[in-house]
Amino acid sequence: MADGTEDPAVFTSTALPSDPRLLPTVTNAYLGTRVYRDILHVNGVYNGAVGDTHRADVPSPVNVRMTVPGVDSLAETFSLDTRTGTFSHVLQSADYAATHQLYAHHSLIHLMAFSITIQRSARTARPVTVQLQTPFVPKSQDLDLNQGPDFQGAHYIYGRTLVPEVEGGPRPTIHMLWTPVPQTLTLRGEEQERSWQFLTAVAESEEEAKRSYSEGLSLAATRSLHPSHAQAWAALWRGCSVDVDGPLALRQALRGCLFYLLSSVPPCGGPVLRFQGISPGGLSNGTRGEDYWGHIFWDQDTWVFPNILLFYPEAARAILEYRIRTLAGALHNAQEQGYQGAKFPWESAATGQEVCPEEIYGAQEIHVTGDVLMAFEQYYCTTQDQKLFSEDGGWELVSAVAQYWCSRMVWSEEEQCYHIRGVMPPDEYHHHVNNSAYTNAVAQRSLNFAADVARDFSIPVPEEWVDCAQKVKVPFDAEKKYHPEYDGYSPGEPVKQADVVLLGFPLMYPMSPEVRRKDLEMYEPVTELDGPAMSWSMFAVGWLELKEVQRAQSQLSKCFSNITEPFKIWVENSDGSGAVNFLTGMGGFLQAVLFGYTGFRITRSSLRFDPAFPDNVNKLKVNGVSYLGNKLKFTITKERIRIKVIELPQDPPASPLEAVLEESGQHLPLREGQSVSFPTVAGWIQRSPTETF
Repeated sequence: MADGTEDPAVFTSTALPSDPRLLPTVTNAYLGTRVYRDILHVNGVYNGAVGDTHRADVPSPVNVRMTVPGVDSLAETFSLDTRTGTFSHVLQSADYAATHQLYAHHSLIHLMAFSITIQRSARTARPVTVQLQTPFVPKSQDLDLNQGPDFQGAHYIYGRTLVPEVEGGPRPTIHMLWTPVPQTLTLRGEEQERSWQFLTAVAESEEEAKRSYSEGLSLAATRSLHPSHAQAWAALWRGCSVDVDGPLALRQALRGCLFYLLSSVPPCGGPVLRFQGISPGGLSNGTRGEDYWGHIFWDQDTWVFPNILLFYPEAARAILEYRIRTLAGALHNAQEQGYQGAKFPWESAATGQEVCPEEIYGAQEIHVTGDVLMAFEQYYCTTQDQKLFSEDGGWELVSAVAQYWCSRMVWSEEEQCYHIRGVMPPDEYHHHVNNSAYTNAVAQRSLNFAADVARDFSIPVPEEWVDCAQKVKVPFDAEKKYHPEYDGYSPGEPVKQADVVLLGFPLMYPMSPEVRRKDLEMYEPVTELDGPAMSWSMFAVGWLELKEVQRAQSQLSKCFSNITEPFKIWVENSDGSGAVNFLTGMGGFLQAVLFGYTGFRITRSSLRFDPAFPDNVNKLKVNGVSYLGNKLKFTITKERIRIKVIELPQDPPASPLEAVLEESGQHLPLREGQSVSFPTVAGWIQRSPTETF
């Protein structure tokens, strides 16, 4: 998959971006910071009451800058290695190299660490001294911090957040241990090379913080700390990757997007973690007034989740479990507005109650409730994990969402259908509109899914669910053959972001190719050019569905104006405003390839494929696609598709699969370790009805 000599997995520069927001993030599922930033954040730890709820700032001991004063001839490089999740800063002279490495340990999620290594490259006996600049002060605007006794050479502070999210609610406690950082480090004259390790352990209990710090020390003593982190990343990449035989910029963009998303989710086979969701700017961002204060939006469920699910259903389940744990807050939100069931908040933090500082969004942008349930549906169809629904709270959530939608609809005698009134669609330029096409369609999908799950578990389906699903209005202009965004929408009105085009994907709302085209043509020219980064990805998916590959490419190419150099950090808007490290935009871009180029569609009974990609892409490899317990590798060219079962777990045993080609009806069994190859045509993967092994 080579294109030139540059490594698409390592982002390197001789200078840092002038805007510190565009420095790379260093995160795992529990801890997150930006390089050279004086604060870090902790999974699910917020401070402030509703309206002021934000990620609690924790002072960061890993904010250290390495310098060699008085030396002018040093070559300096900064790099982010996505293979190992490691940021490096190297100072190189003719006589030595000094390397600073920083990482959030991928599997030991309570640990962040950095190392300084000085290595001679010439035969000289002069001592080499580097300075370590650190502005660290053990104080926080969000925590009441206290100093505790040192532990195994580490300093120790602990403290609670100052203000709970809701009155009488919990105030999490943070415990932090860190290796003291000296002002200088020296490689003595007789030494050829030396490394120093500095650890930071953060947890919500003293016991866990000390256990993690001790484990880190033990690994560091055997020079195994960074290797164990790198091995965890290597195992993850072996199980999920996407690459193209195409332009280097595309390969780097794909790698960067997947890296930053995978940095945000629990590790494979890692410790049990009460995962608290993914915010638009990730765990590294979200202090007061920044990146939507670290709140969880539909961005997680609609834009990030499908990519995680495709590769890594265990992490996708953790995202859904966050929604299940916050169901009580969603029930409260619905009751507050006078409705039944569960209304998920537009902005969520620890409790699931609405924390959006501006009331209009929480009151009107209700499509998020259907977005949450669509993620549950995609997971159910991909995994058939019935335990999540029968034992772990999934059914209670599904039924509560169905109740909400029924209570939110009103019957129109005039039109003889159900209306949903007074909403804000995904297009936030408009509010208090009636019958948003997207909102009503996602509500319909919620009700249909709830009924399907009820039937699967032999639970009686309330007639109201079926009636509301069948009779909810989804606006359609039969004369112009397109979907108006809402009742009264006039063609040509500006639109903030992808809205109606989402009916085609991800909703897969039934429509003819002619209507799909009309929707794309109607909304593409009126969508805000400098709006949120994910919009153009969805237009690209739509054009790929219609096999208009170059038109799709022209839309996807717009996304590159949201990718900043050198570390591939996304900005929400192409003018640099909005959230940074914008995982939402990355998720949309990945979907344009993982679901657009491949044509993947998750249905109730199959994983469909129908590839199409532009002229500058010759081959697409997607490794580690998870479906019904199997792990699959797809290699797709314009001429042929090759599918291989690379992993078939035995505990529990995975369902045997087959590929079915749509036009010929040919059935091709998929056996572990073997490949099937066929011309590039549409088809699907399904459970094999007769295959025996």
